[in-house]
Amino acid sequence: MTGSGPASEVEIESRNNVLSIVLNRPDRKNSLNPVAVRTIVAALEEAATEDSLRVISIAGRGPDFCSGADWIASNSGSESRPRTGSVQRRTALQAHRMIDLLMEIQLPVVCTVRGWAAGLGCQIALASDFAVASDTSRFWEPFVSRGFTPDSGATWMVPRLIGVARAKEFLLLGHELSGVEAAACGLIYQSVPDAELEAAASRLITELSGAATVAIGLTKRCINRSLDTGLTEAMENEAFALELSSRTGDFKEGMLAFKERRSSGFHGR
Repeated sequence: MTGSGPASEVEIESRNNVLSIVLNRPDRKNSLNPVAVRTIVAALEEAATEDSLRVISIAGRGPDFCSGADWIASNSGSESRPRTGSVQRRTALQAHRMIDLLMEIQLPVVCTVRGWAAGLGCQIALASDFAVASDTSRFWEPFVSRGFTPDSGATWMVPRLIGVARAKEFLLLGHELSGVEAAACGLIYQSVPDAELEAAASRLITELSGAATVAIGLTKRCINRSLDTGLTEAMENEAFALELSSRTGDFKEGMLAFKERRSSGFHGR
């Protein structure tokens, strides 16, 4: 799986069992126009059924990760005013579909954040399983301060990650968080010095690419579904996942490695 969006605004490459998605509009702080979002959605949909993949990596080219949706591009069509309901119809099929896929796909997603992660860019980082950020990065939800409301799962993800009180500060007051602050309050996985960012993300991607992919994907599914279920349903989901994972080659390898007192050599099968 190798390709890119128009004018290489999104670079997509599959190598060594890792799908790499790189936002490539550094002159616009990697803001996402509708075509770029559709390119990412298509790549994720294909990745969801690609058995050779074991990790998804998302990063931005240049000094910033992603400044959010490109509202200029999204509203610069030939008509002076979009038809009523345009935002509601398009967002569900574009940005919202992308966030759904990041959370639903049964592969670990690693997001490398340098510089700004604002609006939709912030939501991409939060929907990823592991957001690794530079200590100088900035997470920001600018919606209310600009007179409109958050989207792409912000009001669902942020309270669950950092609690209601901090979520209101972040979403209603629009206060920025540095990478260090975001990691400290649990908004993201990890913050590291800027010079160590690529190395830290690479180590994590390497670790995940050698892990038990089926078990990771099913566990991710159970965790995300548990956020809106009771204990009984959560345990039913776990039983389903256990049934599937215990039939994999990686389960047999894990048990054998334990018996032989050695490290497991998983193949993602």
